[in-house]
Amino acid sequence: MQIIITDAWLARSQAIHLSGAKMLLAVLGMAVCLMLVSIGLYHWVFLKGAREGWPVVGALVKLVTKDEFAQRDRYLRENIEVMAKKLGEMQAKMMQIESLGERVSGLAGINPEEIKIKPGMGGALISGRDLSMNELQAALEALDRDTAHSTDIMTVIESRLFEQKIKQMMVPTQEPVAGANLGSGFGWRIDPITGGSALHAGLDFPAHPGTAIHAAAGGVVVAQEFDPRYGNLIEVDHGNELITRYAHASRVLVKKGDLVKRGKKIAEVGNTGRSTGPHLHFEVLVRGVPQDPQKFLNAGRNLPVEKVARVDSRRSMAQR
Repeated sequence: MQIIITDAWLARSQAIHLSGAKMLLAVLGMAVCLMLVSIGLYHWVFLKGAREGWPVVGALVKLVTKDEFAQRDRYLRENIEVMAKKLGEMQAKMMQIESLGERVSGLAGINPEEIKIKPGMGGALISGRDLSMNELQAALEALDRDTAHSTDIMTVIESRLFEQKIKQMMVPTQEPVAGANLGSGFGWRIDPITGGSALHAGLDFPAHPGTAIHAAAGGVVVAQEFDPRYGNLIEVDHGNELITRYAHASRVLVKKGDLVKRGKKIAEVGNTGRSTGPHLHFEVLVRGVPQDPQKFLNAGRNLPVEKVARVDSRRSMAQR
Protein backbone atom coordinates (compact mmCIF):
# COMPACT_ATOMS: atom_id res chain seq x y z
CA MET A 1 0.00 0.00 0.00
CA GLN A 2 1.29 3.45 -0.96
CA ILE A 3 0.20 6.75 0.68
CA ILE A 4 1.06 10.08 -1.05
CA ILE A 5 1.18 13.23 1.11
CA THR A 6 1.12 16.62 -0.76
CA ASP A 7 2.24 19.88 0.87
CA ALA A 8 0.37 22.86 -0.65
CA TRP A 9 2.84 25.44 0.68
CA LEU A 10 5.98 23.69 -0.42
CA ALA A 11 4.41 22.38 -3.66
CA ARG A 12 5.90 18.99 -3.22
CA SER A 13 4.68 15.50 -2.49
CA GLN A 14 5.98 12.65 -0.35
CA ALA A 15 5.17 8.99 -0.79
CA ILE A 16 4.93 6.51 2.11
CA HIS A 17 5.02 2.84 1.33
CA LEU A 18 3.23 0.54 3.85
CA SER A 19 3.49 -3.19 3.79
CA GLY A 20 0.71 -5.47 5.06
CA ALA A 21 2.36 -5.92 8.48
CA LYS A 22 2.90 -2.19 8.97
CA MET A 23 -0.66 -1.50 7.97
CA LEU A 24 -1.96 -3.98 10.54
CA LEU A 25 0.19 -2.50 13.30
CA ALA A 26 -0.99 1.00 12.44
CA VAL A 27 -4.66 -0.06 12.60
CA LEU A 28 -4.14 -1.77 15.93
CA GLY A 29 -2.35 1.28 17.34
CA MET A 30 -5.18 3.55 16.28
CA ALA A 31 -7.74 1.20 17.80
CA VAL A 32 -5.90 1.11 21.12
CA CYS A 33 -5.60 4.88 21.21
CA LEU A 34 -9.30 5.28 20.41
CA MET A 35 -10.20 2.79 23.13
CA LEU A 36 -8.12 4.60 25.76
CA VAL A 37 -9.62 7.95 24.80
CA SER A 38 -13.13 6.47 24.96
CA ILE A 39 -12.52 4.95 28.39
CA GLY A 40 -11.11 8.22 29.69
CA LEU A 41 -14.07 10.21 28.37
CA TYR A 42 -16.55 7.65 29.70
CA HIS A 43 -15.13 7.72 33.18
CA TRP A 44 -14.82 11.49 33.22
CA VAL A 45 -18.38 12.00 32.02
CA PHE A 46 -19.78 9.17 34.18
CA LEU A 47 -18.09 10.26 37.41
CA LYS A 48 -18.77 13.94 36.83
CA GLY A 49 -22.41 13.22 36.08
CA ALA A 50 -22.75 10.96 39.12
CA ARG A 51 -21.23 13.60 41.44
CA GLU A 52 -23.27 16.49 40.01
CA GLY A 53 -26.48 14.50 39.66
CA TRP A 54 -27.06 14.68 35.89
CA PRO A 55 -30.49 13.11 35.18
CA VAL A 56 -29.45 10.60 32.55
CA VAL A 57 -26.17 9.67 34.21
CA GLY A 58 -27.88 9.41 37.62
CA ALA A 59 -30.41 6.97 36.20
CA LEU A 60 -27.60 4.92 34.68
CA VAL A 61 -25.73 4.90 38.01
CA LYS A 62 -28.83 3.69 39.84
CA LEU A 63 -29.37 1.02 37.23
CA VAL A 64 -25.79 -0.18 37.43
CA THR A 65 -25.48 -0.08 41.24
CA LYS A 66 -29.00 -1.22 42.13
CA ASP A 67 -28.18 -4.91 42.03
CA GLU A 68 -24.87 -4.37 43.81
CA PHE A 69 -26.57 -2.48 46.66
CA ALA A 70 -29.27 -5.12 46.87
CA GLN A 71 -26.69 -7.88 47.20
CA ARG A 72 -24.75 -5.92 49.79
CA ASP A 73 -27.92 -5.19 51.77
CA ARG A 74 -28.94 -8.84 51.67
CA TYR A 75 -25.48 -9.90 52.78
CA LEU A 76 -25.57 -7.46 55.71
CA ARG A 77 -29.06 -8.56 56.75
CA GLU A 78 -28.07 -12.22 56.71
CA ASN A 79 -24.94 -11.54 58.76
CA ILE A 80 -26.80 -9.35 61.24
CA GLU A 81 -29.40 -12.08 61.65
CA VAL A 82 -26.70 -14.70 62.33
CA MET A 83 -24.95 -12.37 64.77
CA ALA A 84 -28.26 -11.63 66.51
CA LYS A 85 -28.89 -15.36 66.99
CA LYS A 86 -25.40 -15.82 68.41
CA LEU A 87 -25.97 -12.82 70.65
CA GLY A 88 -29.20 -14.36 71.92
CA GLU A 89 -27.41 -17.63 72.69
CA MET A 90 -24.66 -15.75 74.54
CA GLN A 91 -27.25 -13.79 76.54
CA ALA A 92 -29.01 -17.05 77.49
CA LYS A 93 -25.71 -18.57 78.65
CA MET A 94 -24.91 -15.41 80.58
CA MET A 95 -28.23 -15.66 82.40
CA GLN A 96 -27.43 -19.28 83.27
CA ILE A 97 -24.06 -18.19 84.64
CA GLU A 98 -25.70 -15.44 86.68
CA SER A 99 -28.25 -17.90 88.03
CA LEU A 100 -25.42 -20.28 88.96
CA GLY A 101 -23.60 -17.40 90.62
CA GLU A 102 -26.69 -16.63 92.67
CA ARG A 103 -26.90 -20.23 93.91
CA VAL A 104 -23.18 -20.50 94.61
CA SER A 105 -23.21 -17.17 96.45
CA GLY A 106 -25.38 -18.81 99.11
CA LEU A 107 -22.71 -21.49 99.62
CA ALA A 108 -20.11 -18.75 99.91
CA GLY A 109 -22.18 -16.96 102.56
CA ILE A 110 -22.77 -13.90 100.36
CA ASN A 111 -26.02 -11.96 100.52
CA PRO A 112 -27.51 -11.90 96.96
CA GLU A 113 -28.27 -8.22 97.50
CA GLU A 114 -24.54 -7.56 97.77
CA ILE A 115 -23.76 -8.87 94.31
CA LYS A 116 -26.93 -7.49 92.65
CA ILE A 117 -27.85 -10.43 90.44
CA LYS A 118 -29.68 -9.32 87.29
CA PRO A 119 -33.44 -10.10 87.60
CA GLY A 120 -34.85 -12.91 85.46
CA MET A 121 -36.77 -12.22 82.25
CA GLY A 122 -38.97 -14.31 79.94
CA GLY A 123 -42.31 -14.64 78.16
CA ALA A 124 -43.85 -15.95 74.96
CA LEU A 125 -41.78 -15.51 71.79
CA ILE A 126 -43.31 -13.03 69.33
CA SER A 127 -41.02 -12.51 66.36
CA GLY A 128 -40.41 -8.92 65.29
CA ARG A 129 -38.20 -7.03 62.89
CA ASP A 130 -34.50 -7.74 62.48
CA LEU A 131 -32.05 -5.82 64.60
CA SER A 132 -30.26 -2.87 63.07
CA MET A 133 -26.50 -2.54 63.24
CA ASN A 134 -26.77 0.15 65.92
CA GLU A 135 -29.12 -1.99 68.02
CA LEU A 136 -26.81 -4.98 67.64
CA GLN A 137 -23.84 -2.86 68.70
CA ALA A 138 -25.76 -1.61 71.76
CA ALA A 139 -26.72 -5.19 72.69
CA LEU A 140 -23.09 -6.29 72.39
CA GLU A 141 -21.97 -3.45 74.64
CA ALA A 142 -24.64 -4.40 77.20
CA LEU A 143 -23.47 -8.03 77.06
CA ASP A 144 -19.90 -6.89 77.58
CA ARG A 145 -20.96 -4.97 80.69
CA ASP A 146 -22.89 -8.00 81.98
CA THR A 147 -19.84 -10.19 81.39
CA ALA A 148 -17.63 -7.82 83.36
CA HIS A 149 -20.23 -7.75 86.16
CA SER A 150 -20.44 -11.55 86.24
CA THR A 151 -16.65 -11.74 86.35
CA ASP A 152 -16.63 -9.46 89.39
CA ILE A 153 -19.31 -11.60 91.05
CA MET A 154 -17.41 -14.83 90.44
CA THR A 155 -14.22 -13.21 91.75
CA VAL A 156 -15.99 -12.26 94.99
CA ILE A 157 -17.47 -15.76 95.31
CA GLU A 158 -14.10 -17.36 94.64
CA SER A 159 -12.51 -15.14 97.29
CA ARG A 160 -15.15 -16.05 99.88
CA LEU A 161 -14.96 -19.77 99.11
CA PHE A 162 -11.17 -19.67 99.29
CA GLU A 163 -11.41 -17.87 102.61
CA GLN A 164 -13.78 -20.54 103.92
CA LYS A 165 -11.46 -23.26 102.66
CA ILE A 166 -8.51 -21.67 104.43
CA LYS A 167 -10.51 -21.43 107.65
CA GLN A 168 -11.44 -25.11 107.38
CA MET A 169 -7.81 -26.04 106.83
CA MET A 170 -6.91 -24.08 109.97
CA VAL A 171 -9.35 -25.98 112.21
CA PRO A 172 -7.88 -29.15 113.83
CA THR A 173 -10.22 -31.77 112.41
CA GLN A 174 -7.67 -34.32 111.20
CA GLU A 175 -6.57 -37.17 113.48
CA PRO A 176 -2.94 -36.57 114.48
CA VAL A 177 -2.11 -40.31 114.46
CA ALA A 178 -3.63 -42.11 111.49
CA GLY A 179 -5.54 -45.29 112.34
CA ALA A 180 -4.71 -45.20 116.06
CA ASN A 181 -7.32 -46.30 118.59
CA LEU A 182 -8.32 -43.80 121.22
CA GLY A 183 -6.94 -44.49 124.67
CA SER A 184 -7.83 -42.13 127.48
CA GLY A 185 -10.44 -39.49 126.62
CA PHE A 186 -10.99 -35.90 127.66
CA GLY A 187 -12.32 -35.22 131.18
CA TRP A 188 -11.92 -36.44 134.73
CA ARG A 189 -10.18 -39.80 135.23
CA ILE A 190 -8.03 -41.81 137.63
CA ASP A 191 -4.48 -40.60 137.14
CA PRO A 192 -2.35 -43.56 135.92
CA ILE A 193 0.62 -42.49 138.05
CA THR A 194 -0.82 -41.11 141.29
CA GLY A 195 -4.05 -43.10 141.29
CA GLY A 196 -6.03 -40.02 142.28
CA SER A 197 -8.76 -38.13 140.44
CA ALA A 198 -7.37 -35.70 137.86
CA LEU A 199 -8.50 -33.78 134.82
CA HIS A 200 -7.20 -35.16 131.53
CA ALA A 201 -7.06 -32.09 129.24
CA GLY A 202 -6.68 -33.98 125.96
CA LEU A 203 -6.81 -37.31 124.14
CA ASP A 204 -4.30 -40.15 124.28
CA PHE A 205 -3.50 -42.14 121.14
CA PRO A 206 -1.43 -45.26 122.00
CA ALA A 207 0.91 -46.21 119.15
CA HIS A 208 4.26 -47.86 118.52
CA PRO A 209 7.35 -45.69 119.03
CA GLY A 210 8.26 -43.89 115.81
CA THR A 211 4.69 -43.73 114.50
CA ALA A 212 4.15 -40.50 112.55
CA ILE A 213 2.40 -37.58 114.25
CA HIS A 214 0.62 -35.25 111.81
CA ALA A 215 -0.49 -31.65 112.23
CA ALA A 216 -4.25 -31.66 112.81
CA ALA A 217 -4.50 -28.37 110.88
CA GLY A 218 -2.31 -25.77 109.21
CA GLY A 219 -0.57 -23.19 111.37
CA VAL A 220 2.68 -21.89 112.85
CA VAL A 221 4.83 -23.71 115.40
CA VAL A 222 4.93 -21.45 118.47
CA ALA A 223 6.62 -23.85 120.88
CA GLN A 224 9.04 -26.74 120.51
CA GLU A 225 10.64 -27.71 123.79
CA PHE A 226 11.07 -30.35 126.47
CA ASP A 227 8.63 -30.13 129.39
CA PRO A 228 8.85 -32.49 132.41
CA ARG A 229 5.09 -33.05 132.20
CA TYR A 230 4.75 -33.39 128.42
CA GLY A 231 8.21 -34.56 127.40
CA ASN A 232 9.10 -33.44 123.86
CA LEU A 233 6.35 -30.91 123.19
CA ILE A 234 5.09 -29.10 120.10
CA GLU A 235 2.46 -26.35 120.03
CA VAL A 236 0.93 -25.09 116.77
CA ASP A 237 -0.99 -21.82 116.56
CA HIS A 238 -3.88 -21.93 114.04
CA GLY A 239 -5.08 -18.36 114.52
CA ASN A 240 -8.20 -17.09 116.25
CA GLU A 241 -6.55 -17.98 119.58
CA LEU A 242 -6.73 -21.71 118.77
CA ILE A 243 -3.70 -23.90 119.60
CA THR A 244 -3.02 -27.63 119.34
CA ARG A 245 -0.51 -29.39 121.58
CA TYR A 246 1.38 -32.63 120.79
CA ALA A 247 3.21 -34.27 123.71
CA HIS A 248 5.50 -37.20 124.65
CA ALA A 249 7.16 -37.33 121.20
CA SER A 250 10.31 -39.37 120.76
CA ARG A 251 11.50 -37.29 117.83
CA VAL A 252 10.57 -33.75 116.75
CA LEU A 253 10.77 -32.78 113.06
CA VAL A 254 9.89 -29.07 113.26
CA LYS A 255 11.14 -26.06 115.16
CA LYS A 256 9.64 -22.87 116.53
CA GLY A 257 8.56 -20.50 113.77
CA ASP A 258 8.00 -23.20 111.13
CA LEU A 259 4.89 -22.99 108.98
CA VAL A 260 3.16 -26.38 108.82
CA LYS A 261 0.40 -27.59 106.54
CA ARG A 262 -2.52 -29.74 107.51
CA GLY A 263 -1.42 -33.39 107.60
CA LYS A 264 2.30 -32.61 107.68
CA LYS A 265 4.43 -35.01 109.73
CA ILE A 266 5.78 -32.96 112.63
CA ALA A 267 7.00 -35.61 115.08
CA GLU A 268 7.06 -39.29 116.02
CA VAL A 269 5.29 -41.07 118.88
CA GLY A 270 7.39 -41.65 121.98
CA ASN A 271 7.35 -42.12 125.75
CA THR A 272 9.02 -38.94 127.03
CA GLY A 273 7.95 -36.87 130.03
CA ARG A 274 5.22 -37.97 132.43
CA SER A 275 4.09 -41.06 130.58
CA THR A 276 3.55 -44.78 131.28
CA GLY A 277 4.02 -45.95 127.68
CA PRO A 278 4.44 -44.81 124.07
CA HIS A 279 1.50 -42.65 122.99
CA LEU A 280 0.57 -39.19 121.74
CA HIS A 281 -1.11 -36.78 124.13
CA PHE A 282 -3.16 -34.36 121.97
CA GLU A 283 -4.77 -31.15 123.25
CA VAL A 284 -6.85 -28.35 121.73
CA LEU A 285 -6.86 -25.00 123.52
CA VAL A 286 -9.08 -22.01 122.74
CA ARG A 287 -7.91 -18.83 124.45
CA GLY A 288 -5.78 -21.02 126.68
CA VAL A 289 -8.73 -23.11 127.87
CA PRO A 290 -8.57 -26.88 127.09
CA GLN A 291 -11.37 -28.13 124.83
CA ASP A 292 -12.47 -31.66 124.05
CA PRO A 293 -10.45 -32.52 120.89
CA GLN A 294 -12.94 -35.25 120.05
CA LYS A 295 -15.51 -32.63 119.01
CA PHE A 296 -13.10 -31.25 116.43
CA LEU A 297 -12.09 -34.69 115.18
CA ASN A 298 -15.73 -35.77 114.81
CA ALA A 299 -16.32 -32.74 112.58
CA GLY A 300 -13.52 -33.91 110.29
CA ARG A 301 -14.56 -37.54 109.84
CA ASN A 302 -15.57 -36.87 106.21
CA LEU A 303 -12.16 -35.39 105.41
CA PRO A 304 -9.71 -38.35 105.35
CA VAL A 305 -5.98 -37.88 105.46
CA GLU A 306 -5.53 -39.17 101.89
CA LYS A 307 -7.96 -36.62 100.49
CA VAL A 308 -6.29 -33.79 102.34
CA ALA A 309 -2.88 -34.93 101.11
CA ARG A 310 -4.13 -34.89 97.50
CA VAL A 311 -5.60 -31.41 97.94
CA ASP A 312 -2.36 -30.08 99.41
CA SER A 313 -0.34 -31.78 96.66
CA ARG A 314 -2.44 -30.23 93.90
CA ARG A 315 -2.20 -26.79 95.55
CA SER A 316 1.60 -27.12 95.82
CA MET A 317 1.89 -28.11 92.16
CA ALA A 318 -0.31 -25.17 91.14
CA GLN A 319 1.86 -22.75 93.14
CA ARG A 320 4.97 -24.04 91.37
